[in-house]
Amino acid sequence: MTLMPTAASAVADFSEETWWLTLIKAVFIIVFLIFNVIMALWVERRGLGRMQTRPGPNVAGPLGLLQAFADAGKLLFKEDMWTRRSDKFLYLLAPAISAFCAFSVFAVIPMGPNVTIFGRSTPLQLADMPVAVLYILAITSLGLYGIILGGWSTRSTLPLYGAVRSSAQVISYELSMGLSLVSVFLMAGTMSTSQIVASQDQFWWFLPLAPAFVIYLISMVGEVNRLPFDLPEAEGELVAGHMTEYSSMKFGWYYLSEYVNMLNVSAVATTMFFGGWHAPWPLSYFEFLDGGWWGMLWFFLKMWFFMFLMVWTRATLLRFRYDQFMALGWKRLIPFSLAWLVVVAIVRGVTQWIQPDLTVVVGTIAGLFLVALIVIWFLDRAPAKDSETAPEEPFDAFADGFPVPPLPGQTLPASPRAGRAPIAATVTEEETR
Repeated sequence: MTLMPTAASAVADFSEETWWLTLIKAVFIIVFLIFNVIMALWVERRGLGRMQTRPGPNVAGPLGLLQAFADAGKLLFKEDMWTRRSDKFLYLLAPAISAFCAFSVFAVIPMGPNVTIFGRSTPLQLADMPVAVLYILAITSLGLYGIILGGWSTRSTLPLYGAVRSSAQVISYELSMGLSLVSVFLMAGTMSTSQIVASQDQFWWFLPLAPAFVIYLISMVGEVNRLPFDLPEAEGELVAGHMTEYSSMKFGWYYLSEYVNMLNVSAVATTMFFGGWHAPWPLSYFEFLDGGWWGMLWFFLKMWFFMFLMVWTRATLLRFRYDQFMALGWKRLIPFSLAWLVVVAIVRGVTQWIQPDLTVVVGTIAGLFLVALIVIWFLDRAPAKDSETAPEEPFDAFADGFPVPPLPGQTLPASPRAGRAPIAATVTEEETR
């Protein structure tokens, strides 16, 4: 088996594309995403109810199937509130930016191979380009402006905190996400999404690139602000984060974009690591199942596999502290993804001169990555030993002019009111006598 399979027939061919086919596919993508959001709302609420031993939605329609429509109606007819000090233009523009960027990612996602529509051969993909994955990363970065402007334009404290947190979060986890995708570029030899799917004709990239796949799974949850990484919308700290001052359909656009972004990262994971629209083994041996309109079914099922993982994670894990969250991104995911990228680049460079068996390549990559992990682990543990022996400095919660909670290992000084309570109680008893 060669390192990089050839599947030229699976590459998207737009030679017979017309403007009305492009329009049909654009409308289909919008309808497809809205339908999946409605489905995601029901699946998540129903699934969380079952996982947490409670009924979930069961009133609006049979089995609560119409709950999403009830929620949409509530948002449409809810009072549209404004804040007096807000910048009205940016206040309205922010949710529109988030929604527009969320719906734009699927433009380069291949949902199937070339099929015949009204007598013309066209791929089940709106568009493709040599740098399609960079387009996806650029659009997701642009969507951050919708969150930042939404928090800043309201001129309110809690939304601003949520916007600042979100900017730091997206920057941190987008780095590890991008680095995990670079290893796919190196192995597939392209950044075109249709060609990356074609390169997975014989095996999927999540097998030889398992560390990058795991890093992407963690990063995609942090990218879409989902539990346990929903720090920008932490209800117990920031009410609703950047969406606190939004109501009615302005809030609905943010709500819609969050679920569309979940579909986006799931579709990217399917395209980059899970074979795209290719049928799973052993169905891939049957040619009629590994092509045509069947490809859309396999793509849909794979995408919902990752959607269910995010629902399962929300039902299982608790929210991280913000310092733990940032430490995971900067001290764990980014160094590991950099080490993995170096390993893949070395192996890919060596295999340009020789053509070893696939098992040898995978074993070499796994061994080098294990050595890199051990080195990073010991380098990271060395400062911890010094900090344990160092004397603990007194913690001042008001050192920067505002209260700061103590970190692990730090203790707050005794409260000056602690000694006043017994004295006050004694005085009260003497007065009553």
